[in-house]
Amino acid sequence: MLNRLYDVFMSTYEGFLQAVLITLEITAVAVILGTLFGIIFALMKISHSKVLQTIANLYITIIRGTPLIVQIMFLYFGITSIVVLSNFWAGAIALGVHNGAYIAEIFRGAIQGIDRGQREASLALGMNRTQAMRRIIFPQALRRAIPPLGNQFIITLKDSSLVYLIGVSELFGRANREAASNFMQFETFLVVGMYYLVLVLIFTWLLKLYENKLNVDES
Repeated sequence: MLNRLYDVFMSTYEGFLQAVLITLEITAVAVILGTLFGIIFALMKISHSKVLQTIANLYITIIRGTPLIVQIMFLYFGITSIVVLSNFWAGAIALGVHNGAYIAEIFRGAIQGIDRGQREASLALGMNRTQAMRRIIFPQALRRAIPPLGNQFIITLKDSSLVYLIGVSELFGRANREAASNFMQFETFLVVGMYYLVLVLIFTWLLKLYENKLNVDES
């Protein structure tokens, strides 16, 4: 068993390392897009406009209420029927749209968790609502949102495995091809699971370092 596992690791590590880069790239793009979507829809949801609130609620409800795999396929075929995109970018956009709904709720909760007195004090100092949000409320909300955002980013890394269904050659897609050629499915998927575990542990460690830095800055 160990010999077979070692053989699979040695015969696949070059291809898997290339796939790791693709996985990290698609995760990074999805995180950036998801954060942008999240901020926009969080602000829409807490706005005084009923129209914007309705749009934000529909987006969040639909995305959170349907499976990611359905969203990837729906958005992939929908996007590529209008604009010619590579499967990488179509997958990254689909992941970004999906994560945006969850990140919107993270930011919404963090913003509404800031004491109302700070908003009133900002307005009393002559700031308008936009200035108060940008200078006072949002920086504090962002600090509060870091832990759940970090967890969502890790989920995004693992969810990126689903884009293999639209032909993206990331870790899981690479593992499928390797398993089909070497006929050692158990060992191959065990090896790729180890790659995912290492990536998640690294992300978790970096997130913990950043949280500790924030705690030091606050003290």
